Amino acid sequence: MSDSAVLASTRATRPTRDRRTLTFLVIPIVGFMVLSAVGDAIAPTLVDTHPLLLLSMNARNRTLLLVTNQLDAWSYYTVGTLRLLASDPLFFLVGYWYGDMALSWMERRTKTLGQTLRQWEGWFGKAAYPIVFFAPNQYICLFAGAAGMSVAGFFIVNIAGTIARLYLIRRLGETFDAPIDDVLGFIADYRIPLLILSIGMAAVFLVLELRKGTEEVEAILEDLEEAEVEGAIAPGDAEEAATDEELT
Repeated sequence: MSDSAVLASTRATRPTRDRRTLTFLVIPIVGFMVLSAVGDAIAPTLVDTHPLLLLSMNARNRTLLLVTNQLDAWSYYTVGTLRLLASDPLFFLVGYWYGDMALSWMERRTKTLGQTLRQWEGWFGKAAYPIVFFAPNQYICLFAGAAGMSVAGFFIVNIAGTIARLYLIRRLGETFDAPIDDVLGFIADYRIPLLILSIGMAAVFLVLELRKGTEEVEAILEDLEEAEVEGAIAPGDAEEAATDEELT
């Protein structure tokens, strides 16, 4: 069976959830976003002194590259994998349970990427699993859920893709060991001004993201309320109401 057939079958049978479930998903998503922003803010003080702590807070590619040569393989892969995978299931479930409303949320959040994801829907039906493997980020995870990918299939390719990403970055870190050491030396020499700059940038980013995220969640909740109202009116009731309106 093709990816498109599997996704169509799963999408048709998947359950839906109410606004309370969405709230429970959004709270940890916001928590991880705040943790990542804090990691960005204090990165100049942690990147060469407490690299494992920084990795547990923020696992962006640049962080992975800067800390990989300072960590043993066990610490790097264990903490890196757990941190990268922490929010992926949450975004997948938002997409899985809220479908088109989740994609509308993504379009409002980042219009360019949201439109791109819509365009990818045809490709996703043909190559869903390779896409998740090669790009297991939060946006793709949300889209995988909205497209109806199976939960087991998602976790398998997401975990495999995440480990592959960590492996490639570690190999890259070994190749460019000397330039990375130069960057770490620069950070150590200018730690205070870089810290001030990073805190300011992270604060602005966090305020904007939290404000935008609140507005987007409220929009989804409004969509859910409309869907609940529409779902509460059966087709027969709707026809009867329309007839009564015509008579009056």
